[in-house]
Amino acid sequence: MSQRLNAFQASPGAIDALLKSQNYVNESGLEHSLMELVKMRASQINGCAYCLHMHAADARKAGESEARLYLLDAWHESDLYSPREKAAFGWTEALTRLSEGPPSDEAFAALREQFNEKECVDLSLAIGTINAWNRINAGFRTRHPADRVRKTEAA
Repeated sequence: MSQRLNAFQASPGAIDALLKSQNYVNESGLEHSLMELVKMRASQINGCAYCLHMHAADARKAGESEARLYLLDAWHESDLYSPREKAAFGWTEALTRLSEGPPSDEAFAALREQFNEKECVDLSLAIGTINAWNRINAGFRTRHPADRVRKTEAA
């Protein structure tokens, strides 16, 4: 698959607006490691190779273990994640899969057990922001670095 367009060049203002949202999330006080895992989980659901590559690398740099990265798609079945992380993943799935129905009362109750009101809003913004990045990068087929290297080697 070839890249459809370069959104960063095509509309710098749109990308700048999204970066401002991302900067707020980065400064919100939510744990960096948790945010990388949330970004990865949403990116798994959305099938965004570019974002998965980026956030897996960022999670590793932040000290995340390979086991936790590999098992993220099956977080429901793993004891490697804390109750706070599991609540965040459940909320991530609920907001990322809105087309399947509204977030359940159970997902919200789990969220509220682990996060205060500000954190709930900030986490929701983080989820919305990564979903926007996924839609830009998956929609326009932004190539992740491994694809770029492979394409060059094949040429």
